[in-house]
Amino acid sequence: MVVAETTTPIERKLIASWLRSDRVPKEYRADGPVEEMELDPRRLARDLVNRDDDPLVLPVGVVWLPEARDGERRVRFSDVVALTNPRSPNRLLQKWLVGRSPDRYRIVLAEPARLSELRARHLAEDGDPAPESFARFVTHRAVVGLDRAERAVIGDRYKVPRLVAEQIMDSASFRRRLDAISTEHNIAPEEVRLRATSALGELVAVQSRLVTDLFTEMMRPLHSAAWTVHADESGLRSLRDVNRRYPLVFLPSHRSYADAFVLGDVLARNDFPRNHLMGGANLTFWPIGPIARRTGTVFIRRSFGDDAVYKAALEEYFAYLLTKRFNLEWYFEGGRTRTGKLRAPRYGLLNYVANAIRSGRVEDAMLVPVSITYEGLAEVAAVAAEQTGAQKKPEGLAWLARYARNQRRRAGNVYVRFGEPLSMRSQLTTSGDPELSGEPAEPGSERSRKALQKVAFEVAVGINCHTPVTVNCLVTLALLGVRDRALTLDEVRAVIAPVRRYIDARGIPQGELGVLDIEGGLANVLASLSDAGVVTTYAGGDEPVYAIQPGQHLVAAFYRNSGVHWFVNRALMELAILHAHANPGLDPVRAAWEEAKAARDLLKFEFFFPDRDRFEADMRDEIALLMPSWRNALPDVELALAALLETGFFMVHRALRSFFDAQLVVAERLARRDPSLQVDRKAFLDECVAVGRQMLLQGRLFGPESVSSELFTTALQLAANRGLLERGGEEIRQKREEFAAQLLAVGERVRLAESLDVSNRKAER
Repeated sequence: MVVAETTTPIERKLIASWLRSDRVPKEYRADGPVEEMELDPRRLARDLVNRDDDPLVLPVGVVWLPEARDGERRVRFSDVVALTNPRSPNRLLQKWLVGRSPDRYRIVLAEPARLSELRARHLAEDGDPAPESFARFVTHRAVVGLDRAERAVIGDRYKVPRLVAEQIMDSASFRRRLDAISTEHNIAPEEVRLRATSALGELVAVQSRLVTDLFTEMMRPLHSAAWTVHADESGLRSLRDVNRRYPLVFLPSHRSYADAFVLGDVLARNDFPRNHLMGGANLTFWPIGPIARRTGTVFIRRSFGDDAVYKAALEEYFAYLLTKRFNLEWYFEGGRTRTGKLRAPRYGLLNYVANAIRSGRVEDAMLVPVSITYEGLAEVAAVAAEQTGAQKKPEGLAWLARYARNQRRRAGNVYVRFGEPLSMRSQLTTSGDPELSGEPAEPGSERSRKALQKVAFEVAVGINCHTPVTVNCLVTLALLGVRDRALTLDEVRAVIAPVRRYIDARGIPQGELGVLDIEGGLANVLASLSDAGVVTTYAGGDEPVYAIQPGQHLVAAFYRNSGVHWFVNRALMELAILHAHANPGLDPVRAAWEEAKAARDLLKFEFFFPDRDRFEADMRDEIALLMPSWRNALPDVELALAALLETGFFMVHRALRSFFDAQLVVAERLARRDPSLQVDRKAFLDECVAVGRQMLLQGRLFGPESVSSELFTTALQLAANRGLLERGGEEIRQKREEFAAQLLAVGERVRLAESLDVSNRKAER
């Protein structure tokens, strides 16, 4: 029994001719008569499902291909202008192609099955014996099988789901869940199913191969003109092998609206199926929303409160995609970074993946950390302005036009790096998830939440470990490290040189830093930053001098912060040694370790630190790099300080001062507040921005990059974690004052490091 997926008489004739030919694979050739039937659930329900015999059901279809251009078969805008879809040509074009271009179509067949086998599988999976339910099951299996056969011709990147909402609504387990919601919330079953159908209609991405090709071509100028993409594709082959068994969940860093297009192009070039991209409703505006939805973007409500039906539909959709091995993608930071470094992760969507594994619906999913790092970004200026109180402009057509116009400017390189995939099941199990270890636990328990947080932490570490240091990171690191003065080319080079030696010694990933070794390379990097308005250049004297453009310090900090995590341990080691040196009466080893741990604790909401044992091992590695001869104890403090000076640079004032300065603003504002009053967080943050500007004018803060609502927000998280936002009396006031005093002391050591930094002095001539 041949079930044929056709749309025109020509396709039916092509299949009939193929069945009579010797092109049919030997194992599927029939000795007796061959019956043909359209792949239609109503026809199958009437003429197939109640048969008493046991025919072999063989799905067959016709695939139409675009014309080969430059070795690729993709739909172009010229095809649309010609009012045709090469993947679904009209009857006249089909007739012409059959006669003139036989290479433009293929007959494909899916894996067949006996009718009895299909009936047994249906009852095992669904349990509904109704003929209509079985007909839909056979239709779905045939459609999925033909799609798989078609991808063998056109490539895996065109893997698209079909009949998704219908399959989910036919699922027995989902129907039982909806019945439970009906009973629990006292809503009529018909109303619950109607709302579930509506929610799935809102969620399910209706992918189109035509729209995918056209959308890719339309959006490519938004990144191809601005950047040269450098992708580390070495691990993608093994990733593709893993994908044959498990779904992949790509979790990239989020620095730009272009992230999805850049990553999508890299994966398409390597023949990965298009990811289902989880996005927010802020991008549903016309025409991007409707088009993006047809290329795999799933728009999820920002908030759905106690809507149990929507939550159930979303969770079921996630489980469906993972079960069918469709790859997912989202930006687990919850939004674009405002500071340039990785933000704290959000756990909501990751929890849906975890629940699919906990429930046994999915064996496993592989989490893929992805680092996307830009040398330059036109949108950073707007992001920086939001940190000092500017309102975020809503997305829309006018916004898109401005964004496209800004993308015409050349911005250098973008680096795409893939971390080692992480088994979600293994990560949850080793993190102590009680629902996977067989221990009794309520869903959503504290232990389950902590296990999920550890998984997210490992993803973040994977992203950071593959994030390269770029030329703009190094240059802004140099220029932000001086107060109110410009640097000559030689002075910038004097700062960068020892840092590069450190990067090489540590084996830190690098962008195209070799450009700095070419004559005129550093001058060209500074000129590019000057063209972008980040750096100001004065060339009216003996030689050009460079400084951060007034008002652009937060933009410069964005570029510096893209790689600043690589220098945190070095900076903490410097603080530890300076603290031990300033307190000779203490046990120097103990004093140094305690200072390093205390500083680490101040930064735990800014950076992703390992557990304390691993942190101590990392700090020992830093000391060993500084003084290779040391063993198991901190070297003589005087020798350690001399070794720091000999390296030619200090890092703490360049890498961490803006974070400590922002914390000082928050600490002092808290210390001056009445501890018996509740802290209004929004008003408090606005106050910090205003007072931070005053402290900057007074010279109490080093640079404008410290006056940032993002940094004040994480500093307030730190204060809350220490119990400093609780209402109370003198005890709370004293704790707040101690917090401020601690930061003042750290600030003194940072200033000492700056004064000792050889690279920070005027270059000798």
